[in-house]
Amino acid sequence: MTEVRVDVDSTGVAVITLDGPTRLNALSGSTLRALGAAYRRCDTDDAVRAVVLTGAGRAFCAGADLSAQAGAFDAPKGDFTASPVQPPAWRVRKLMIAAMNGHAIGIGLTVALQCDVRFVAEDAKLAVPQVRRGMIGDCQSHYTLRRAVGLAVAAELLLTGRTLTGREAADRGIAGRALPAPDVLPAALALARDTAAEANPASVALSKRLLWSDLDADAVERAETQAHLALLGTDDAAEGAAAWRERRSPRWSSKAGDHVDPA
Repeated sequence: MTEVRVDVDSTGVAVITLDGPTRLNALSGSTLRALGAAYRRCDTDDAVRAVVLTGAGRAFCAGADLSAQAGAFDAPKGDFTASPVQPPAWRVRKLMIAAMNGHAIGIGLTVALQCDVRFVAEDAKLAVPQVRRGMIGDCQSHYTLRRAVGLAVAAELLLTGRTLTGREAADRGIAGRALPAPDVLPAALALARDTAAEANPASVALSKRLLWSDLDADAVERAETQAHLALLGTDDAAEGAAAWRERRSPRWSSKAGDHVDPA
């Protein structure tokens, strides 16, 4: 079975690796539960400032492990959920980057769609092919994909199940950058480490919650105001300005969970 490894470095970046290269990191029920546990660890660990999700070997994730050993996600029909990774990445109060170093198929892609940022290997194959298997997309992909690229592109992928390359995914807005495969993880780590060093954890958490909310413009205005009021006058507000004036990295004292959720 594909295992989930979590490594936190001295910069505050956690790398979550789907580690089952002989099966192209296919996801079983136990792997999905372990991935949710890794997300919870990263969400609550104040030492973690940013998270990178990647795959071992030449693939990011080939999709669901449909082998007999995997037990079709080993859940009785009455207990089945189409969103088995809990919490989803968009609820983790840190920057979440999917470093899609190779093929991402089915749930391998829909898990990545729950992240905030996606880098992809330009020659990787990506698809949500479930309609071609008698099913439909999972992991809230009808929400995440539509939010990321709009109805037209989301409909094309979810209703046809066709395969596209990483380069096309970046051109269509599904990924932020398409890079040669060996460059995907280093680029993701560089962004994660820069964010960990420079961005206020509380500000990231508050901004991320608003980005993933379904609030209308007026409600966003109220939530932004609430967030500003929570941050104004704090030590970190003064520190951010001082660090900019002195041309140095800030020394933040706040944590991701320090302020009331504005949304």
